[in-house]
Amino acid sequence: MKLLEGKVAIVTGAARGIGKAIALKLASEGANIAFTDLNIDENALNTQKELEALGVKAKGYASNAANFDETHTVVDEIVKEFGRIDVLVNNAGITKDGLMMRMSEGQWDAVINVNLKSAFNFIHAVTPIMMKQKSGSIINMSSVVGVSGNAGQTNYSASKAGMIGLAKSVAKELGSRGIRANAIAPGFIETEMTHALTEEQRAKWNEVIPMRRGGSPDEVAKVTLFLASDLSSYVSGQVIAVCGGMNT
Repeated sequence: MKLLEGKVAIVTGAARGIGKAIALKLASEGANIAFTDLNIDENALNTQKELEALGVKAKGYASNAANFDETHTVVDEIVKEFGRIDVLVNNAGITKDGLMMRMSEGQWDAVINVNLKSAFNFIHAVTPIMMKQKSGSIINMSSVVGVSGNAGQTNYSASKAGMIGLAKSVAKELGSRGIRANAIAPGFIETEMTHALTEEQRAKWNEVIPMRRGGSPDEVAKVTLFLASDLSSYVSGQVIAVCGGMNT
């Protein structure tokens, strides 16, 4: 039997990149997938087809995860369509980098809202459902810079640090109801965003990674599968770094 047979997972920001890899990994172990993105474009429709090809039920939902009311509406629609929610992966995120002294209020607010408030919105919406089921796994996608900080990314680092505090607090609040909450802190992961870097920039990154390479989205997805499944049935309130030793 597959690890997530018959389970339902929500993955936010899953049309591409790490979110897509997570959705595919969970589906490969039997999970039915409801995924969200700001728009259900060609990428999202292709993701849905790839998920369905794995023999599971899958549907993409257009959603501004930073909007509280919109998030609750989408979660209601998912429950009507799928019947339950067993796993929530808060993956939606953006960057608007810049030095603190030059950062605009708009840059700060946009990153905090999309990265951190969206996680609050979705956790708030799924909590009553998981409490009724007396089970659930909530996984926040943080970052190594949420642990260590990073010059030029005060907004992003703060949002990702918040994801860790949020997961730890939710783990304490909801543990007695059979609900687990954890965070994953990826390091330098090879995505469309990192492919835009120059060879020189990539070489500098590799110099500070003990394993001397970037990670793949699939390597993040494998850890997500662990936390989503009963393999981690006694793991809650933790942060797992997927960084090749970069943050140890």
